[in-house]
Amino acid sequence: MDTEGAGLMLTLLSFVVGFSLLVFIHEWGHYSVARLFGVRIDSFAIGFGRELFGWTDKRGVRWKFCMLPLGGYVKFHGDQSAASNPGAVEGLSEEERKDCFHFKPLWQRALIVFAGPAINLIAAAVVFAGFYLTYGITVAEPVVATVQPDSAAEQAGMLPGDRILAVSGETVERFTDIGSLVRLYPGRETTVLVERDRTPIALTVTFGTRYLEDRFGNRYPYGILGVASGPATRVTLGPIEALAEGGRQTVSMIQSIFITLGQMVMGIRSIEEVGGPLRIVTMTGDAAAQGLENWIWFLALISINLGVVNLLPIPVLDGGHLMFYAIEALKGSPLSQRAQELGYMAGLALMLLFMVVVTLNDLQSMAL
Repeated sequence: MDTEGAGLMLTLLSFVVGFSLLVFIHEWGHYSVARLFGVRIDSFAIGFGRELFGWTDKRGVRWKFCMLPLGGYVKFHGDQSAASNPGAVEGLSEEERKDCFHFKPLWQRALIVFAGPAINLIAAAVVFAGFYLTYGITVAEPVVATVQPDSAAEQAGMLPGDRILAVSGETVERFTDIGSLVRLYPGRETTVLVERDRTPIALTVTFGTRYLEDRFGNRYPYGILGVASGPATRVTLGPIEALAEGGRQTVSMIQSIFITLGQMVMGIRSIEEVGGPLRIVTMTGDAAAQGLENWIWFLALISINLGVVNLLPIPVLDGGHLMFYAIEALKGSPLSQRAQELGYMAGLALMLLFMVVVTLNDLQSMAL
């Protein structure tokens, strides 16, 4: 592994500690809501594979750290595996069924599953809020002060004084919103709604393309409009305003992730842009090398990605469980155990294939 940007030990330590923390937060969401609904819990694991060390608490929960620090799980009573697919639950007594996850009401099971991704998103919002509470925010009106020559904005007929109202149908409230949206559409033609002399005007804009380049020479395209704002104002926030701003930032990033995923599905973006475990390890080390605050901010970004990815409707992920529960709600009964097992096998195969692809991306990029 190339660790020119950060030392090998710092890279590995920052990743293991950071990712384990995010996994703990995710699994704590499942654990705490399960406890709230009286579910018996057999184990709480950070990592997969053979147990390195652990302990059993007075409730009989085995808390353990395992060899591969690439995830974690909470194993409920009655689970066949760490993926929470039901095992031999038919042989349980009536008393045992009372604290078994798989016999809880549908809405309780759904909340327990949803709690993991949700707490990842909430944790990220809280981290952002902490930064905004400490440093405040810089706010500028979404009004064009200058238009760069030969830019996408100039070619579309944008003028100084135009107030940008929306980009590709997404409402703009601040000047920073413009960049967050534009960067998602490199080289793409879309509509930018502006207000000029109190009159709304829809401009067709083909955004320019620039590239971010990492230290392995990988280039990641982003869109560019070519406008600048007027003077910005530094605003100090109180706790409530900071939390609201943290939530706003989190929602904005969730939208960006879904837009990017949609572009990959439609073939607009290449899957080669997706970083796998090796790239994430390296980026975590780079963030840590830049200081504690950069590392914490980066972990918040990863926490959002972890929460969103886990909500995808793929069996073995939380979203796959929620998909099964939605089907159960519609048909009035659960899918057969065989159907669920086949779903988990297909989901596992899909995730393994995805991991192979992104890992090959990593190896190829790091070999350049």
